[in-house]
Amino acid sequence: MGGNIDQWFADLLYRLEGGHWLLKEAWVTSQLIHRGGKWLSVLASLGLIGLLLCACFNARGHRYRRPLLYLLLAVALSTGLVSLLKSVTQMDCPWDLSRYGGLRSFVGLFETRPADMPAAACFPGGHASAGYAWVALYFFALAVRPAWRWRMLTLALLTGATFGFGQQLRGAHFLSHDLWSLGISWLVAVSLYLWMLRPERMHAAQAVSVPPSISTSGNLA
Repeated sequence: MGGNIDQWFADLLYRLEGGHWLLKEAWVTSQLIHRGGKWLSVLASLGLIGLLLCACFNARGHRYRRPLLYLLLAVALSTGLVSLLKSVTQMDCPWDLSRYGGLRSFVGLFETRPADMPAAACFPGGHASAGYAWVALYFFALAVRPAWRWRMLTLALLTGATFGFGQQLRGAHFLSHDLWSLGISWLVAVSLYLWMLRPERMHAAQAVSVPPSISTSGNLA
């Protein structure tokens, strides 16, 4: 933001698209990445809820309960926090600005917005957060399958970057909007990990959740 990199990158995309947002309603950006990405995020969240329920009602899944709950909370809090900030930061999308064919003047994040200016809700990037929220998969894997943690992180970063770049091509967001979504998602994931999934907390939680075993003689072990 401070170095005008947002405008430089948006200017580049705008020129490449012929001086207007050519890809604003294109099938790939509008339907596949935007609409399809929303449904992918919803289905992934529903699948996560289903896995958590299975772990809760299956004794063999007890070791996955806390990590799955962590992942669900991290995704929900990340996307929820981004949505909340969008409603209070009052920043415009590039396609609303006169610089890119819109009608409004640019108002920075810490500048006072004129009272007669219509409301806006474009910062941070909401769609990108639907992908970046899954950076919590790194810490989930760290708790249950450490060898997979970098694969999970790569998957989340690629998904968030695809969602975010698709919206930038449509003129819906600046680059910094999506980077802030990534930062918020990572901060939430780290904070929840320290609270819920640190090894000592995991050991304590598993000790409480595992019922006493029954010996062959019928006595409590």
